[in-house]
Amino acid sequence: MDQVKEYTSKFEEYLEKFSQPLKPYIPAIARFLIVVTFIEDSIRIILQWDDQLWYLEKHRSFPWGLSHLFLIVNVLTMVACSFLVVQRRFPEYSVGGLFAVVIAQSIGYGLIFDINFFLRNLSVIGGLLMVLSDAFSKKRSLFPGLPQLSETDRKTYFQLAGRVLLIFLFIGFIFNGDWSITRALVSLVGFVACVMVVVGFKAKWSATFLVLFLSISNVLLNNWWSVHHAHPQRDFLKYDFFQTLSIMGGLLLLVNMGPGGISLDEKKKVF
Repeated sequence: MDQVKEYTSKFEEYLEKFSQPLKPYIPAIARFLIVVTFIEDSIRIILQWDDQLWYLEKHRSFPWGLSHLFLIVNVLTMVACSFLVVQRRFPEYSVGGLFAVVIAQSIGYGLIFDINFFLRNLSVIGGLLMVLSDAFSKKRSLFPGLPQLSETDRKTYFQLAGRVLLIFLFIGFIFNGDWSITRALVSLVGFVACVMVVVGFKAKWSATFLVLFLSISNVLLNNWWSVHHAHPQRDFLKYDFFQTLSIMGGLLLLVNMGPGGISLDEKKKVF
């Protein structure tokens, strides 16, 4: 056990040394990655406007006019709120707007009961909560009039909720696809890393591993650029690719900020 601790300590020292030049840029990169799925989605809606309207009206029974309004509001909200997240402006309202888009699209497109879609959206919401914990302002509240927690407490609770939700993408990966020895080993290691993220034990190390794992698997599994533009699978792969980038952004914020006060890493500092 002492040898394991020694190896992990050396790895953390190496990781800290390697990431030091990049550290000032990690939060901005992470915030951009978190909103990149919303940016891509808004562009896709504009480029496939007629197809989107046809699907909403024919398959989701949206009346003419309401379908147009639904798409316009979604596009404007995603573009405006994504810009505000990257700029670190009005974090409560920008994150709230993107959260509302996730809920509205889940209901509007009839995907709320799709388990893979649901787990991915939980992870995206986890990334948004990490944005909120990173840029929380005690001067504003989404719930005026209610008893307020201190800024530190709110940041701590959002960090906890964010890191718990972030790992749901990997849970979806574990239960999807054909099983093999390689997949079982990768799933086991990934599951251990997810548990470490949730409890906040060596959270930076485990989040870094998950970022590296998702970087590789995203390119290999969601390679939408290799699929013909007319193939229906291309849009699904593209959507999964950019959603995975957003979740990686949330994990990068976790690497940058740490797991927060409610974690084993913080408890070790106290004792």
